[in-house]
Amino acid sequence: MSVPNRHFLTAIFPRRCSRPLAGMLGVWLAFAAQACVAFGFEDVVKKAEQLSEQGYQSPETSVPESLSNLEYSDYAKIHTKDGHALWEDDDLPFNLAFFHKGMHYDTSVKIHSVVDGEVEDIAFDPDDFTYGDLDIPEEDLEDLGFAGFKVTNALNDADRMNEVMAFQGASYFRTLGRDQTYGSSGRGLAIDTALPSGEEFPAFREFWVVKPSNDSQYLTVFAILDSPSLAGAYRFVLRPGEDTVVDVTSRLFMRNAVEKLGIAPLTSMYLYGPGQPTDSLNYRPAIHDSNGLLVHDGGDEEQWIWRPLANPDKLMVDEQDVDSLEGFGLLQRSHDFHDYEDLKDRYDRRPSVWIEPQDDWGKGQVELIQIPTPDETNDNIVTMWKPDEAPQAGDELDFNYRMYWTTHEAKFHSPDLSWASQTRRSQGEVRQDNLVRETDGSLAFIVDFKGPGLESIKDGASMEVDASVGDNGELVESRVVPNDAEGGWRMFVRVKRSDDSQPLDIRAYLKDGDERLSETWYYRLPANG
Repeated sequence: MSVPNRHFLTAIFPRRCSRPLAGMLGVWLAFAAQACVAFGFEDVVKKAEQLSEQGYQSPETSVPESLSNLEYSDYAKIHTKDGHALWEDDDLPFNLAFFHKGMHYDTSVKIHSVVDGEVEDIAFDPDDFTYGDLDIPEEDLEDLGFAGFKVTNALNDADRMNEVMAFQGASYFRTLGRDQTYGSSGRGLAIDTALPSGEEFPAFREFWVVKPSNDSQYLTVFAILDSPSLAGAYRFVLRPGEDTVVDVTSRLFMRNAVEKLGIAPLTSMYLYGPGQPTDSLNYRPAIHDSNGLLVHDGGDEEQWIWRPLANPDKLMVDEQDVDSLEGFGLLQRSHDFHDYEDLKDRYDRRPSVWIEPQDDWGKGQVELIQIPTPDETNDNIVTMWKPDEAPQAGDELDFNYRMYWTTHEAKFHSPDLSWASQTRRSQGEVRQDNLVRETDGSLAFIVDFKGPGLESIKDGASMEVDASVGDNGELVESRVVPNDAEGGWRMFVRVKRSDDSQPLDIRAYLKDGDERLSETWYYRLPANG
């Protein structure tokens, strides 16, 4: 059984106190109790600002070969021992366990706890870890440090602590709601992603985790972000539940100008699915953590835009102009097991992640980056919001937002419009007089729409498809029919592409006269795909 105090060293941030002043020359005299201010976000802000005024120093990256050469299956054998999680003996709603350095996790992060306003170091101790059947020399474990940490909570079972949030690697973190499995990841920040100059990876260097009370329903984590171009202060407030919510507060201090600053970036994986079927024989109909990007622009002409994801033959980078961002996210719109048939990886349980700004971010773009991947081990999808004006050296920026990790996507759809519940791709075909279907050289997209925008449509007599394609192709056909099997309506769009080596943009939505009935379905057909 663990002894909590053995994790702690001396406090590095003493409590700050202000004392009343006695009046001079006997004019007045006042007495008051000492007022003490607990450690909080402004302390982290001050530290980040001071850090930004210094020259950037790369963190030390050193891991003994006995750990750096581990394969993933061996690295996974190293974990915090049962009974050695922080606060495990205190019967609290949250515990902390720690990630060991190893493989490519070669940088230490400092981790502190905040207890009654006081900051205490959490020290690395190899006795807190189990190493399975690995033979790691004792000398390789001395003063090694942590690669990150994870938060546990009785999310799914009142008698068992489940992992609900993890910070590990650069500025990456992942979160879970009830009965979910890890899929998409959040990131603190993205800099110059997919630019020829190369990407800069900011990293969380230091964390402070506030010890919760016995009845607390949330956990607060503070963090320092550092990179050559900036330093930043972050606060994460974690609220586990059926949908787990994370409130993010951030303040950034720019050391240098950057060309592309990505706010609230998300990463995910898309290998194949009905919208882009695999060429390989596979019993699984789809392999992806997310199947589309949804953007809600609340500007003068409010828009909801759904962009099905793709695994392209070469890098694709697209921007969606946004006048007033209300939200965006990478969604997994189906949670039906039979859409995946994977008993091990359970893609049906991967959560959607929705970003909701808590203040006005101004004009900008939601960028979608889609990277080729040969298998499901690579996160090949990135999305982020970036401001119209690139930040300059000396700028101080605030971005606050709420993150939802959910399998209940309908809550984040337009209350007035229908949405694309699935996209399927096929060869275009025409039914002949003899009832035989023959291909005609076109590509067909079959999109099912569901939702409130279609509830008032009874016979569909006046319903139309408003479809268009880019310069690299032509629209062959667009039509909509009732989906008598499952409700809603099914849209058919057939296109021909002029140059297969170039992508083709296809847009479509349902309307009744001038009234829009659905979100905009916007698919970029990848080059050679």
